[in-house]
Amino acid sequence: MSVNQHTFKAVQELDRMTVGQLRERYLDLFGEETKSHNKAYLRKRIAWRIQFLVEGGLTERAKARAAELARNSELRVRQKRDPYKWGSAELRSRSVKGSLGAKHDPRTPPPGVILHREFKGQDVIVTVVDDGFEYEGRTYKSLSAIATEVAGTRWNGYTFFGLGSTSSKRKEATA
Repeated sequence: MSVNQHTFKAVQELDRMTVGQLRERYLDLFGEETKSHNKAYLRKRIAWRIQFLVEGGLTERAKARAAELARNSELRVRQKRDPYKWGSAELRSRSVKGSLGAKHDPRTPPPGVILHREFKGQDVIVTVVDDGFEYEGRTYKSLSAIATEVAGTRWNGYTFFGLGSTSSKRKEATA
């Protein structure tokens, strides 16, 4: 399949554009602004989009093959860090009584919250309790112990469950 002359010229024009012009072109083609200021990245993305719009996307056969490969692969997916979506709506609506104590880690949700993570097709459901974390009927002192047991390799528990870090929370609090 040959690239038509109009598409070829449009892609060549990208080499002469400034980053500002590329960002404007990106907005025109994708309908949203980009955070990137990397000229090479913007050229590649815009060139792909131009070719996609002129020549179409992947064939149905290629899409089916990609979906098949995705189903059979074990991908590591990071959850979004959103502390306001912990557990179920019912648990979030209830208030928690009691004190968290002076040594409470601000990344740890209050007791009663259920943390959920899917890891390699397995649902990992952990309940925050007063003296640690409960997973499959056992109480653990740390989320890292649970994450390491589930993954089979060493993990930071807060990272594994997408709970963030104290430094990012401090930055948000001071902003």
